Amino acid sequence: MLEALTGTGLAASAGLNAYIPLMVMGLLARYTDLIDLPTGWTWLGNGWVLAILAVLLAVEVVADKVPVVDHVNDVVQTVVRPTAGGLVFGAGSGAQTVTVSDPGSFFTSHQWVPVVAGVLIALGVHGIKAAARPVVNVSTAGFGAPVASTVEDIGSVLMSVLAILMPILVLVGLGLLVWVVVLIVRRRRRRRQIAASGGARLFG
Repeated sequence: MLEALTGTGLAASAGLNAYIPLMVMGLLARYTDLIDLPTGWTWLGNGWVLAILAVLLAVEVVADKVPVVDHVNDVVQTVVRPTAGGLVFGAGSGAQTVTVSDPGSFFTSHQWVPVVAGVLIALGVHGIKAAARPVVNVSTAGFGAPVASTVEDIGSVLMSVLAILMPILVLVGLGLLVWVVVLIVRRRRRRRQIAASGGARLFG
């Protein structure tokens, strides 16, 4: 169960920012004993890989905070984030962390399952993020983009760390994400209703 929660948390984190969970896993594996990457995933801790991820992360962080550019970035990330989600779920669910004593046992006979699960989870979170950002941009005249992006980045970091150190708390993070989605959906419905009532009055 803990393997699944670790993978889920990392994949959800990738849905917000593709490179943060990869960086977190790579750095912790390279410089600490908090996580021991399984065979086949040790490349995440390679110095060159971490350097490339750092550059990509810097580009992502800047691009995601500029209105209009953030939309283009989300289109590009529709492929990147689910891919990263599959990678981190596959690595995280089979990794030896401080709370997982039997790595990989959850998906021993089907190695492809965690990768596909990670892709779907990251794609779902990415879809929510991509749908919410235009609402934030329009309602704040673009000024909310940097704030929303910063909150997403912080959330991605926290989710990644929790997934590795305290995977049970991933459930809390996912609950908060669902709550945010519900708020966004309600706001969009209210605006549509207001717009529809305004149009009815105009033509009435």
